[in-house]
Amino acid sequence: MNSNIVVRALSALAHESRLAIFRSLVVAGPDGIAAGEIAQQLGLSPSSLSFHLKDLAHAELVKSRQEGRFIFYSANFDAMNGLIGFLTENCCAGADCSLPAPPQCCGDKS
Repeated sequence: MNSNIVVRALSALAHESRLAIFRSLVVAGPDGIAAGEIAQQLGLSPSSLSFHLKDLAHAELVKSRQEGRFIFYSANFDAMNGLIGFLTENCCAGADCSLPAPPQCCGDKS
């Protein structure tokens, strides 16, 4: 994973509202949820939600799709798994540190 993308992703997640949005999208799974539902769940105004979603999309952590009048957002599970892999690839200086294998995520294509 490109270190510039990693920095953008970590920066985006370093805000309480964006972290809450991303975690909500992870829970929702690959189908995602409508923007209005995210705002309602988290008590965010539409303009605030839009601002935070733009930042998460710029960091490639979320994807969007339009269905009629509604925009559905979902977590980018490939980017999330790439970020986790980047953060742990040099764990324990290459020695076996007994980390359990990461669980298969609902967004995995394997």
